[in-house]
Amino acid sequence: MTELPLKRIKWGIIGLGSIANKFATDLATIDDAELYAVASRDQEKADYFADKHNARKAYNSYEALANDPEIDAVYIATPHALHKENALMCLEKGIAVLGEKPFAMNAQEVEEMIAKAKEKKVLLMEALWTYFLPHYQFVIKELKNKTYGNILKIESDFGFQRPYNTKARLFNKAMGGGSLLDIGIYPIFATLSTLGTPKNMEASATFFENGTDSTCNMVLSYENDVKAYLKSSLVDVLPTQAIFYCEKGTLKIDTQFHAPTTVTIIAHGKEETKDFGYNTIGYNYEAIHFNQLIREGKTESDIMTFDFSRKLIKTLDDIREIIGLEY
Repeated sequence: MTELPLKRIKWGIIGLGSIANKFATDLATIDDAELYAVASRDQEKADYFADKHNARKAYNSYEALANDPEIDAVYIATPHALHKENALMCLEKGIAVLGEKPFAMNAQEVEEMIAKAKEKKVLLMEALWTYFLPHYQFVIKELKNKTYGNILKIESDFGFQRPYNTKARLFNKAMGGGSLLDIGIYPIFATLSTLGTPKNMEASATFFENGTDSTCNMVLSYENDVKAYLKSSLVDVLPTQAIFYCEKGTLKIDTQFHAPTTVTIIAHGKEETKDFGYNTIGYNYEAIHFNQLIREGKTESDIMTFDFSRKLIKTLDDIREIIGLEY
């Protein structure tokens, strides 16, 4: 019996910045998927991006892309503050949505997106790519299986230096800029995905003159005095690791823990570093998962679930309240 070919998933991308470039590069490595259309508010930028990544169509408005009946899935890579309106627009048209993290600006916006996806019976998923990377899945499995016993402590950070520029999205408060939403989300994700919801949180922050947070220090507390010490910074170069101290050993996701990297295991008096043989930027893993969900007619991921996205945005909301960060 001849096996039928897989449905070719036609992708659109809204918002054509650096992450969109990385996603498009990795999408090209996936069989039975293609970058069909891209959209920017600048036609010249859209044309350049389409030419660079071999997209068939280049639109000068997000609405035009959403109205293209050929598109199966859209990757939303616009600034944080636009995620909700862009997602709702595409979901209304019946297009499956993979939306960059943070999913939206707050829990209320996330609930609106989930409600619309359920109403339209259309797939929606937060694009927290780290969850799908083989090294992270390995760590999750080791911790779940208690290979090294229970977690005693987590230390995780994410920090780099950028020249302060209020015109740049990263520092633009109106666009959801600042360290917490942009990069602090990763250490928080590492904690929630391994320990779950904390019973208590402490946080402190420093701010740029325009009110965006330059650094954020967080302590998430759990039962049995287990704590996660987390930090994000746009003014300090940090190791950007995630370290899980367990009863019988330590699992350390090495530098750039959120991206393809290595894992160092320290146990039984030995230290071993596992290499996962990455040959892409790493965005292909979440895209492959998303493509499969579309083919199976699913409307929610079993990995990046709605409940996990809710938990993540609520934690971000709670920390913002503690440090007095309002958008």
